[in-house]
Amino acid sequence: MQANRPAVPADGPIIRELGRADYESVFADMRAFTDARTPETRDELWIVEHPPVFTLGLGADRGHLLSGPGVPAHAVPVVQTDRGGEVTYHGPGQVVIYLLMDLRRNKPGGKLYARQFVNKIEQAVIDVLAAYNLAGERVEGAPGIYIAEGPRRGAKIAALGLKVRGNGCTYHGVSLNVAMDLSPFTWINPCGYSGLATVDMRTMGVEAPLADVQQALAHALVRHLATTEPAPVPAPEAATINSN
Repeated sequence: MQANRPAVPADGPIIRELGRADYESVFADMRAFTDARTPETRDELWIVEHPPVFTLGLGADRGHLLSGPGVPAHAVPVVQTDRGGEVTYHGPGQVVIYLLMDLRRNKPGGKLYARQFVNKIEQAVIDVLAAYNLAGERVEGAPGIYIAEGPRRGAKIAALGLKVRGNGCTYHGVSLNVAMDLSPFTWINPCGYSGLATVDMRTMGVEAPLADVQQALAHALVRHLATTEPAPVPAPEAATINSN
């Protein structure tokens, strides 16, 4: 793992900026970090931008990788992962933050559980979009964040996919589209949904430096992960959380 400029918020996760890095190497590093961590290991958030890549969840149907008329020949690699969900695309101009967390570690007021964890991640994205005057919303049964208003309502702008191991430790994370070439999303059925529109912040009229959005989302995640919620839902022994 080639991390730089680690920032250590008090009593929060370490934030590491990996720059632009190959997906497979970061995937291997996430697994190695999780294999090696102990109950004393600090949680970490990894900020990264990937070269073009399609990734598949554990139960993904390769039929959602499209071919035939309207799909150009391309050399985008396809990587099988162990997260939840179907197929998604990562590429330049997209914020990706991986959350290497221990959900069974005691938090102020109690433990952080898997469903709460997803809710906090989604709320962090909604808050960042709101800071740029964009309205995002959840869709029941389809993790991620969607445009909530206007002619592009229902288009997906952020994806979520996690792995929760039996010991409560997580990896994979969240992606937010900032200023991308969106055409590769039309070469797949994003998250397994045929015809699902995908947008980025630029499409929605917001021009923002990627680094600014990376930092905004990382710190929004830190803020939300530091808070507690009532009525916790028990975490599964091991789980893949549906994504993309």
